[in-house]
Amino acid sequence: MEMFDITDPFDAIVDDGLMWITDNATSFFDFIRFVLEGIFNGLESVLAATPYWAFIAIVLITGWFFVGRFFAVAAAAGLWLCQAMGLWADTMATLTLVLSSTLIALIIAIPAGILVGLTAGMNKVSDVVLDFIQTMPAYIYLLPGIALVGYGPATAMCATSLVAIPPAMRLTAHGIRMTPTQFRELGQAVGMKPSHALFKIRIPFAFSSILAGVNQSLMIGFGMVVIAGIVGSGGLGQTVYEAVRTLQIDKSVNAGIAIVILSIVLDRFSQRLANFRSGAKRG
Repeated sequence: MEMFDITDPFDAIVDDGLMWITDNATSFFDFIRFVLEGIFNGLESVLAATPYWAFIAIVLITGWFFVGRFFAVAAAAGLWLCQAMGLWADTMATLTLVLSSTLIALIIAIPAGILVGLTAGMNKVSDVVLDFIQTMPAYIYLLPGIALVGYGPATAMCATSLVAIPPAMRLTAHGIRMTPTQFRELGQAVGMKPSHALFKIRIPFAFSSILAGVNQSLMIGFGMVVIAGIVGSGGLGQTVYEAVRTLQIDKSVNAGIAIVILSIVLDRFSQRLANFRSGAKRG
């Protein structure tokens, strides 16, 4: 049997399914778009209303006491550079996209990871699903988003949230599974209910692993920033995309530098938060 004889029926099923969803669930996806754009616009308005010098001061002070002096000064200088390049508004839009998308991903990934960590039979199934999500080209996730919720931040948030789910879910499940056996047995010996043992023993032990998953999800989110610019997400990703499309090399380099600065700042803060539980020293 030739290849087109196999793919044609499958393609028809996909096209018909998408058409059916578009015809029968328009109101639902309009609601999803309304909610996502409301979250995005609300957070972006807060960040945009904050003067750049106040935001930089907050990062400087927080970084000084929470991460380290060198990092605090370097982060403040890097963020000031974003302002000096005229990219502050785009930087805040990118921060909005990454934070909001990661939050949505964590709302899904952490409970799902806990469930997988508690249920041995779900490990293999979840691994297959998460492997599929991680290995599929990220561009693929933009296509159904465009068809269902249209161009704009909503589609970018959907795609970014989807690719940010696997690392947080994997590390949450890993942390739950790695709870020392003696502590689980101790909970059973004192008559703890499974729900009490989960919140008083297993989640506290898994907390560092969960926070490491948060860090990885944030970094994956930055990996989607430029790709999401294709669908009109705004921010630095769209700036890079438009600069590449019009061969403005200097503009694309500036936006790329701003992305690197913002990702390093969030990475160091989230790493410090993940290490805080394990008693890491401030450096």
